[in-house]
Amino acid sequence: MRNFTCRCGNTVYFESTRCLRCGRRLGYLPEHGVVSALEPTDDGTWRALHAAAGDTTYRPCRNYDQENVCNWMIPAGDGHAFCRACRLDDTIPDLSQPRNGLLWYRIEAAKRRLLYTLDRLGLPVRGREEDPEGGLAFAFLADEQPGAEFSDDLGAYRRVMTGHRGGLITINLAEADPSSRERMRERMNEFYRTLLGHFRHESGHYYWDRLIRSTPWLEEFRARFGDERADYEAALAHHYANGPPADWRMHYVSAYAACHPWEDWAETWAHYLHMTDTLETAADHGFAIEGRELTLPGPAAGPDAPTQQYAAGPGADFDTLLRDWVRLTLALNDLNRSMGLPDVYPFVLSGPATEKLRFVHRVVRTAAH
Repeated sequence: MRNFTCRCGNTVYFESTRCLRCGRRLGYLPEHGVVSALEPTDDGTWRALHAAAGDTTYRPCRNYDQENVCNWMIPAGDGHAFCRACRLDDTIPDLSQPRNGLLWYRIEAAKRRLLYTLDRLGLPVRGREEDPEGGLAFAFLADEQPGAEFSDDLGAYRRVMTGHRGGLITINLAEADPSSRERMRERMNEFYRTLLGHFRHESGHYYWDRLIRSTPWLEEFRARFGDERADYEAALAHHYANGPPADWRMHYVSAYAACHPWEDWAETWAHYLHMTDTLETAADHGFAIEGRELTLPGPAAGPDAPTQQYAAGPGADFDTLLRDWVRLTLALNDLNRSMGLPDVYPFVLSGPATEKLRFVHRVVRTAAH
């Protein structure tokens, strides 16, 4: 993800709602992929000062205006009260619980970053209005018993399982609590567990249904990932009882990917989103790999510059993307070690895992609109 520029020239960020230099209100314009400075109009709407907006006027999303968990704008002629991101919400947390507002804010921020990446890759995002049966939707729920996040003792209360079914991505609210998430990461013996990572992983299941199931890609998927018709529940039970095979690093991007072809795909998909988004961020900051700058095509960045994408994104060759990713993550890991911190990217990409990523790249390029 790149950063953005206010009308005054100050750097602003994807979640920004106010420029700290000039005080202008800011909003994200999803149809243009930019954060823009705003100025009020006489009819109560807002004029976006970014050149990409033209003469369009906007209204803030209801969750921007009333709940302060969003900064996306809606064209004034659009009858929706919610922006493109918030109208995907099927269920939000119980806001009568004091801390849920903060947790919901964190969840919404991660969700919007996912949607930004999907837009940048040109992937179709269809909600329940367009596709009532299988459209993308989100449910953010908490375990019924307070303080029982991730407990094994189900007892009389309902435990919320993060997952995907039929287009609905459910996220346990406790995943937005860093201490709860870290306890779960250690308990599950995972190298990496983040809120954004959950969204990316679960979106992989959604896009498997959209892009692989009942398509010409299915046979090649089975050749690379395995036969998804294998009993899923039995595979998960075996994984949690026995752990991954000893040689999982030779075949998969993560230990969890080894449990079933669906999870292998979702983990690989998530890693592909990690790669493309992080490389775009590095390019936007002027990083160089082996003396070669990671370039963003198009005019130089500025308040009216069009949105730009890392040059080795879905429109370029996979080998360049992979080579840059390996070099960048090695450098980032070394920087973290210099600070006494864990690796940013604690994974090693084997030959088979790399070929699975290449397959994801091809699927994305074909699906991009």
